[in-house]
Amino acid sequence: MKLSEFDFDLPPELIARFPAERRDHSRLLYLQLAAGRISHHRFSELPDLLAAGDFLVMNNSRVVPARLLGKIAGRPAELLVVRDHGAGELEALCRPAARFTPGASFVAEGGARGEVIAGGDRGRRRLRFDRNYARVLEQGYAPLPPYIKRRAGEAAARRGFDLERYQTVYARDPGSIAAPTAGLHFSSEILARLGESHPLLEITLQVGEATFQAITAEEIENHRMGSERIRIPAATARRIAGLKGEGRALLAVGTTSVRSLETYARLNAGSPREEFVSEIFITPGFRFRLVDKLLTNFHLPKSTLFILASAFAGLEVLKEAYRIAIAEKYRFFSYGDAMLIA
Repeated sequence: MKLSEFDFDLPPELIARFPAERRDHSRLLYLQLAAGRISHHRFSELPDLLAAGDFLVMNNSRVVPARLLGKIAGRPAELLVVRDHGAGELEALCRPAARFTPGASFVAEGGARGEVIAGGDRGRRRLRFDRNYARVLEQGYAPLPPYIKRRAGEAAARRGFDLERYQTVYARDPGSIAAPTAGLHFSSEILARLGESHPLLEITLQVGEATFQAITAEEIENHRMGSERIRIPAATARRIAGLKGEGRALLAVGTTSVRSLETYARLNAGSPREEFVSEIFITPGFRFRLVDKLLTNFHLPKSTLFILASAFAGLEVLKEAYRIAIAEKYRFFSYGDAMLIA
């Protein structure tokens, strides 16, 4: 299929730069596939929309403050740390890339200093810092996507806000450089209500570049996903199998949970293991083995996330749902509203 088939027009004013005032006050579009029906709700209504036997699987990965703001030769620059090579050597995506030439010195707010020691494509650089990974990130910001447009002054003013809100309330295992955004809508109160009648299971996918990597191939079949680390504890896997065996429906919270579960279903059929790597790219025609329902945000056009949601709902069905969401002025992308597909 051609990448252009997964494009759509979005008014820029619908791109959310801030989340809803309260997590569970975001809007929720409910797409019922069998009935061909769409209804509009608040996220706080989610427990009332689920069937009695449904259970939820959510990604408990914790976002690290991987965005560094600073200067090179007195001029503003920033980087997103994507990998720790140890001994203060970090790999990062840098902007503006032209300033990060070998030998250039990046000075982060707070004083951490890194020298560019190797270049790469698409703004990728390797830097050697004067302190280790953990101490460098002490000066970091929430790794918000560029479309949120949190410039240096605003980023500093809202640093604490974004570090708290660009994180799920159930985040535990640090390592992600982007949030599993479908989970951002859950409040402690909603989790408590859900937990009264619906099993809540946690897995971990450390969100990396693969999740937000742009597709450059004209035919989506030629795109190759990067790898991301996943952990599904043996007890959780047994619980999932048991609940599925009872005929209960699995609601995956977010596309990262979908990829984790569907990778597990394929890689671990014969020899199950708790930790593994996923490079799965879910496209239309994919056969879902574990996931029955999907809770997700509204995604960027021509992204792997929009393509995954298209594979689950059907491309034309999803496009029509997005058309309605745009007409109803839903808020899009990471800090935006949510969609329940069942």
